[in-house]
Amino acid sequence: MRTTVGIIGAGPAGLLLARLLHNAGIESVVLESRDRAYVEQRQRAGILEQGTVDVLRAAGAGERMDREGLRHDGIELRFAGRRHRVDFPALTGGRSVMVYAQTEVCKDLIALQLKEGGPLLFGAEALAVEDAESDRPRIRYTYEGREDVLECDYVVGCDGFWGVARKAVPAELSRVFERTYPFGWLGILADVPPSHDELVYARHDRGFALLSMRSPAVSRLYLQVPQGTDAQAWSDEEIWDELERRFETDDDWRLQRGPITAKSVTPMRSYVHEPMRHGRVFLAGDAAHIVPPTGAKGLNLAVGDVVTFARALSYEKESGSGELLDAYSETCLRRVWQAERFSYDMTTLLHRDPGATPFEDRVQVARLERMASSRAAETDLAEGYTGFPLD
Repeated sequence: MRTTVGIIGAGPAGLLLARLLHNAGIESVVLESRDRAYVEQRQRAGILEQGTVDVLRAAGAGERMDREGLRHDGIELRFAGRRHRVDFPALTGGRSVMVYAQTEVCKDLIALQLKEGGPLLFGAEALAVEDAESDRPRIRYTYEGREDVLECDYVVGCDGFWGVARKAVPAELSRVFERTYPFGWLGILADVPPSHDELVYARHDRGFALLSMRSPAVSRLYLQVPQGTDAQAWSDEEIWDELERRFETDDDWRLQRGPITAKSVTPMRSYVHEPMRHGRVFLAGDAAHIVPPTGAKGLNLAVGDVVTFARALSYEKESGSGELLDAYSETCLRRVWQAERFSYDMTTLLHRDPGATPFEDRVQVARLERMASSRAAETDLAEGYTGFPLD
């Protein structure tokens, strides 16, 4: 099989890239190792930056998002029993975010691809990317019990941290930057309406907590727990009790409890692989970078990567110049590092390090007090949270 762009991975990055290329008149083939049901059910991010929302609308994939998604114009910070709301539109010139789960983004993009786009092969496992430095890179893959080859002009690896695309970059050319945090998130889904109409980020001496949601009827909540925690070691009652402690306020706000339908632990790490391109192989999303989820940047960074690639390839098609493709890695990494910085800042602002000294605890609270009293500090948070420019 032959195509212009071979895309490995049918997560939101790979699916959106296929849609952007289709709209630009550029053919592609998407290979996904899992089946459709798995892709449409795996729980991941749920906060879409303003830029991501705009891209989905422009791509023709925003109709259900606009109908069912929840626009949020702010978040609430909690610390020392106090509540402080950060007003996004007032601080950013009108920007906001959208609560719309990654599973729903994938469903929308899959439906569009199967209806209008090029081949989308579920159960097609990429084995290797070959000839990255040639003008005909190849993806070896298995599909329906046999091995095959997809010949491409370009390969884009949207296949996550454990995928094969990054292996096409020679080790001697690769640089890796990473940090592992000594804690993770115990996350739950619960069949109960959210106890607040916006996300609540709580810093507490016992650890961080986050109140989020998937819909007006389903809550998504998180607790900071030690690295390596087994989610099943926590009973439902223990989880709710601990959430109540960490969300406590000086007023009459109350956390609503309900049946917990899922629980899991997410590790916390920061990771960047440089470069994000080698020859005609390009990396996007988790294949190139990972952020701790505190800043809600993972999916949005992946969107930035594929938008950058699609624009660069369209420019080459129109002008004959590969200038933007040559600048892909540098262009993406500028945004990636700002998102890494923001996610690191949010993580260290709100989580209690198990080895923290009393001095460090007081400095952490002082940082939050500064944010609650300084428009400049608050604006920096609002601009980072609603998203860095996709230009």
